[in-house]
Amino acid sequence: MEQSTDKTIITVVGKDAVGIIAKVCAYLAENQINILDISQTIVQGYFNMMMIADMGAAAKPFDECAKDLEQLGEEIGVRIKCQREAIFQKMHRI
Repeated sequence: MEQSTDKTIITVVGKDAVGIIAKVCAYLAENQINILDISQTIVQGYFNMMMIADMGAAAKPFDECAKDLEQLGEEIGVRIKCQREAIFQKMHRI
């Protein structure tokens, strides 16, 4: 069975603009964070992306990456949130 302890759910939401995916993915690549799955949609000009990423080899601790990504989101005009997969699953249980 696959370990999920290093998996992180990253969500990006905001007004659509050029380069959102590129900037988020560049940050992840620079910090050795592997994207396992990605889904994105644009509805009436609003951008929504959800990623599952593996932080097992990340260059920085989870909390620092989450803070960096939140700051990046502010810089590019979107909201970026990171949650550990285990917490995400518990929050979204029925």
